[in-house]
Amino acid sequence: MPASPPPVRVRPARPEELDAVGRLTVAAYAADVPPGSTYAEHLADAAGRARHARLLVAVDPEERLLGTATLVVGGGRWAELAGPGDAELRMLGVDQAARRRGVGEALLRATLTEARAAGCRRFVLSTLPTMTAAHRLYERAGFRRAPALDHTPAPGIDLLAYALDL
Repeated sequence: MPASPPPVRVRPARPEELDAVGRLTVAAYAADVPPGSTYAEHLADAAGRARHARLLVAVDPEERLLGTATLVVGGGRWAELAGPGDAELRMLGVDQAARRRGVGEALLRATLTEARAAGCRRFVLSTLPTMTAAHRLYERAGFRRAPALDHTPAPGIDLLAYALDL
């Protein structure tokens, strides 16, 4: 019988991990974001996210980084869609070797818990049309497509929006 993967724990990112979190995020988006692009630089800026939003990481029992997610509450610098009373998921990324182990789901659950604790009324997020595995994760968690919030942050980059009433 194959061994089950080690459990995943979600916690705030630590200052000494921020460079590694940035690299993990860039690597997680490599199939969809060209290296060296402005958005790749944005993905690498874990320190900036940690200063202006809630930066979470998923780790295994040995504290190895498995994934990351950014939670934006009530708008601000890192928000694309969130306004007052909203929470927004940004830059959910899972290390390639840790995929299909529930890491993304654990990060999503943790951000939802924090958003509810902060008193948010709605949770929103954007995703590329090609990120179908992410779409399935969001839909399993109760998110629904919100076409009125779809947007194009840069020419040729069309993002789909999802929302969940909390």
